[in-house]
Amino acid sequence: MTLTGNGQPAENTDDKGAISTLQPDKIYVSQFVVSKMDCPSEERIIQMALEGMEPDVVLEFDTPNRMLKVFHSGNLVAIQSRLDLLSLGAKIKDTHNLDHDELSQVIASAKEASLKEGTILKWLLAINATMFVVEFLVGWLAQSAGLIADSLDMFADATIYGVALYAVGHSVKRKLQAAHLSGWLQLALALGALSEVIRRFMFGSEPASTLMMSFGFIALIANVICLILISKSKDDGAHMKASWICSSNDVISNVGIILAGVLVAATGSRYPDLLIGLVISVIVLHGAHRILKLKA
Repeated sequence: MTLTGNGQPAENTDDKGAISTLQPDKIYVSQFVVSKMDCPSEERIIQMALEGMEPDVVLEFDTPNRMLKVFHSGNLVAIQSRLDLLSLGAKIKDTHNLDHDELSQVIASAKEASLKEGTILKWLLAINATMFVVEFLVGWLAQSAGLIADSLDMFADATIYGVALYAVGHSVKRKLQAAHLSGWLQLALALGALSEVIRRFMFGSEPASTLMMSFGFIALIANVICLILISKSKDDGAHMKASWICSSNDVISNVGIILAGVLVAATGSRYPDLLIGLVISVIVLHGAHRILKLKA
């Protein structure tokens, strides 16, 4: 049995995770296991999905362990419904009530972390947006589906950060419109990259292995810079630890591009480039699909 901060039994949950008795005049904290929450992009999607709820909710993420705490009143059914729409595998683990002083501490801590992370967020946006443009143009010139797809991975991160910055001070409707705009653009680019993979598979291509390796290495340096920026605050909370993990995964993608370039040079085959382009395009396409499923 889970106990509250006052030592009282927590509210009971049924087999489906629904709370059987919640009182609207009390404050609760519900812990969710979110099996498909891997990076800050999923955090931003969850934040946008739960913003504007009445009564308000406060979120606390532990993305490395795929855990989410939601501080709320008696509106857990609405919270669960919005999380279900995201298809991130959110399942409630437990719920208990807490006092207003505990909630005030959580809110104060969240505001302090948000201010500290704001500057890092702007730098990450600038780096990812710049590398999207550079990699896309070079990928087109180099006839490399891998570089084009990797540029879309940069674009996917940049749009999430951009929407998060734009959302400050705007209405929930405007936030959702901005998110959907980024999702549609991301979807269009991902489909374009997939069509390029198919076209080059059918009609042939001659990817420039030197350009693939060179700009894959430049993208690697950009993501290492992101890691250095995050490292200054990676121990300040689960969110920044998750950012570290996500940027580490981006580094792996960059290494994949470089390796594909090496294989293209060694074998004279275009297939390593097409394969890495296909894998990254599908990942970006899946991310766009999740954003477009957001509802107010």
